[in-house]
Amino acid sequence: MTKQKTSALATELLSNLHGIEIGASAHNPFNLNTKNVDYTDDYSTVFKREEFKICGEYAKVDIVANGDELPLEDNSQDFVISSHVIEHFWDPVKAIKEWMRVTKEGGYIYIICPHKFRTFDIDREITHFDEIISRHGKPMPPDSNPHQHWSVWDTQAFIDLCNALGWNIYTYQDIDDKVGNGFAVVLKV
Repeated sequence: MTKQKTSALATELLSNLHGIEIGASAHNPFNLNTKNVDYTDDYSTVFKREEFKICGEYAKVDIVANGDELPLEDNSQDFVISSHVIEHFWDPVKAIKEWMRVTKEGGYIYIICPHKFRTFDIDREITHFDEIISRHGKPMPPDSNPHQHWSVWDTQAFIDLCNALGWNIYTYQDIDDKVGNGFAVVLKV
């Protein structure tokens, strides 16, 4: 049972800070000073069963909340980090705005996202800015699978989204240094 390597970039930027991780998993640890936020502490979900299958343990859930509705004070975290999570949000703009709300000025939003051409999303169309914006503030369609990949990006499409929304990109990696099948974008608040 193997665990993934840590991210040199995340370690360099975040190791002396305190933050939250949205949807942490034991088989893919960052080894940072974080509290794990997850939508449930039920360890029988499809994600937790897969986590246990891969590494024989679960990441402890510290805060039960939806990642786009955090029960945290404004400006209370040094950073928010997520890996292979943002694509599961129907409204990723709402999620990132929420992460910015809880992050202190000068803090980081560190996102690793699956890259369209390096994952099972390869045959799907990139989700463009207009579609993302059309979803913003609207409820998820009824009878939808809340765990699906709602959005598909390559690095440039995600950077374009961030730029269009005026979010400050601190740095990025076209191939993330954690798992390698995604890209990393770090926003500075």
